Amino acid sequence: MDEPGMGQDAAASALAQPLRWLAFRGAELLLTDAGTLPAGDALSALGCLPLRTQSLGVPADAGAGAGLPCQAAELPADAEPPPGTRFTHLKRLNDVLPDNLRRLAARALELLEWDRAHQFCGACGSATVQPGDAKVRRCTNPACGREHYPRVSPVVIVAVERGDEILLGRSYHFAPGFYSTLAGFVDAGESAEEAIHREIDEEVALRVRNVRYFASQPWPFPHSLMLGFQAEYEAGDIVCAPDEIEHAGFFHVDALPASLPSPSTIAHWLLRDFCRRRGRPWPPQQGG
Repeated sequence: MDEPGMGQDAAASALAQPLRWLAFRGAELLLTDAGTLPAGDALSALGCLPLRTQSLGVPADAGAGAGLPCQAAELPADAEPPPGTRFTHLKRLNDVLPDNLRRLAARALELLEWDRAHQFCGACGSATVQPGDAKVRRCTNPACGREHYPRVSPVVIVAVERGDEILLGRSYHFAPGFYSTLAGFVDAGESAEEAIHREIDEEVALRVRNVRYFASQPWPFPHSLMLGFQAEYEAGDIVCAPDEIEHAGFFHVDALPASLPSPSTIAHWLLRDFCRRRGRPWPPQQGG
């Protein structure tokens, strides 16, 4: 049975169009062995139609789509890559893909997640439909009619500095030895700045001051918007929240952990800026 708002005829027709595809199996992106996006007929070699598609238009930067319209596609969980292509998790590609393609892939994955999660109205349970390429799904119940737009969940991530030291922590699910700046979701009714004070207090029992906005980054796992900040340590001793933080500490600029966030992440940008403002090279020199 077709899902509400998704016609198999429309999907089959799209396969025949001159398109570049951002096709996902879960969070794994299909790329050719040359690292490029597959073209229209590449997906037909899978022997299956996409579960859903979303139009991405023609990218402003032609390098990502070779001047062709781009289409996001969710493939079945058991889809196998056709000859000359492979699936790779998008997180593993973040430091490999060109910036234009990485941004496009993030948008594609978020739109597919929104489409999948809003096939039915969260208010009344009725089916929803998407009018054309508009990024909205409308409830088909006339008594409801609620509109569901792509969801964005704001997350604050903050570099807490104490002189030439920076606060870094590790979660229980991190790889051994890996450290990063602390982060947390913005709660209902909170400003981003309020979320920073709460999260730092909850996770490590510290107080901070002089909170300053730094930069933002979309993070499509599944639909976060990372809001980067810098702050100064004010008071307190580190006490790690036992259910969230395995270890945290202030690390001197000359003695940062060996395993740090990858270059495509906002945590990396915050750390690199911390080193730059103290006249240190990047990547950091490891101390004792």
